[in-house]
Amino acid sequence: MNPSSTSHRAARIAAVLAPLGIAATPLASFAAGLPTMEDPSRGAGSGIMQTLQNYGYDIVLLIALLVVASMFVGVCYHAYTRYAEIHTGRTTWGQFGLTVAVGAILLVVGIWLLTKATGVL
Repeated sequence: MNPSSTSHRAARIAAVLAPLGIAATPLASFAAGLPTMEDPSRGAGSGIMQTLQNYGYDIVLLIALLVVASMFVGVCYHAYTRYAEIHTGRTTWGQFGLTVAVGAILLVVGIWLLTKATGVL
């Protein structure tokens, strides 16, 4: 191999890796602006296990909120498709009203059940 070719190749590799090295080095000025971690909604607790349980409770509440939100989107989507079927003549307004009423009842029952389930924690 040609020695100048080897040094050229090394220079190209260094030119590629130099920005990566600079980007990977931690900068102390950015560390000062990081936010502190908040306590869970039930408080920090008296020990690490209780604090982890309180964070777990918050995670379960978030999952319950996502379940209710997906239920709401599902009911809205089903009501919208039923509404679209009215215009094609495949469905009546009464069936649309029944769909909305049953969907609202399912949402209320789902919210009630998830509230009871999170109360167990």
